[in-house]
Amino acid sequence: MRNRSHRPRAAVAMATAVLLGAGALTACDASGGDTPAPKGPSAQKPSPKPTPTWDVSPDSLAAVGDSITRGFDACSVLADCPEASWATGTDSEVRSLATRLLGRERAADHSWNHAETGARMADLPGQVEQAVANRPELITVMAGANDACRPSVDSMTPLTQFRADFEKAMRTLRRELPKTQVYVSSVPDLMRLWSRGRTNALGKQIWKLGICSSMLADPDARDAAATERRETVQRRVVAYNKVLEDVCAKDLRCRYDGGAVFEYRFDGDQLSRWDWFHPSKNGQSRLAELAYRQVKAEDPEG
Repeated sequence: MRNRSHRPRAAVAMATAVLLGAGALTACDASGGDTPAPKGPSAQKPSPKPTPTWDVSPDSLAAVGDSITRGFDACSVLADCPEASWATGTDSEVRSLATRLLGRERAADHSWNHAETGARMADLPGQVEQAVANRPELITVMAGANDACRPSVDSMTPLTQFRADFEKAMRTLRRELPKTQVYVSSVPDLMRLWSRGRTNALGKQIWKLGICSSMLADPDARDAAATERRETVQRRVVAYNKVLEDVCAKDLRCRYDGGAVFEYRFDGDQLSRWDWFHPSKNGQSRLAELAYRQVKAEDPEG
């Protein structure tokens, strides 16, 4: 009988010890002890990483691309004129993007032009490698016109290759400069440039030297074959611009111009007086204005 009367007391003592132990563990958690914090719905979740903010005032700029960014035919016939470049030029008539962003004095030492006349998208990764050495806070990209401007429509850069080349250029940049911002210009409307330039006799003579033959060859021909050829080039330009937009959209620090350059109605004074195809100084200034508007916008257009 005595042995049976001791069992309840032992059970009560054990239960009390368990409760005290549980209380001690709870107190340790509350005071930040070594016991892991509770998991589940009640646990505090880490705050998501904030989306990088676009810097509307970068302090350095590098440009990559083709003849337009080199100011080709803006100052003299069949020659580069980098001082008239929309991106990095020093000409006061143009007021380049670098000048507008950095001021004339700073732009002289903090902007670089790595574009090349005749360059295609396949050349962009190499140009980006050169630009990376400058460690710019902003890189401008204007490329793709020469991928459509080929000797024939059959020799235009395939869309898949165009995309692969642009993606490679972006990977090249991000490998070295993950925080550098990128402004991507759309490819100009080559069909409109043909329609405006074909009214100029001198321009058509320059075209015969081989400028954008896929679009500009036989400029006065309006037969079905010529029309289909030009429309094929135009469709490819539209497709290139969609690639530029899509690839840029995947990068938080990339801004596509929303088709602003493609939609701009270059006319009269905006076109070179020699070839009526490349931008004149006035046209270069319009490109600089479009780019400046996009870079300075808190929320980009398009």
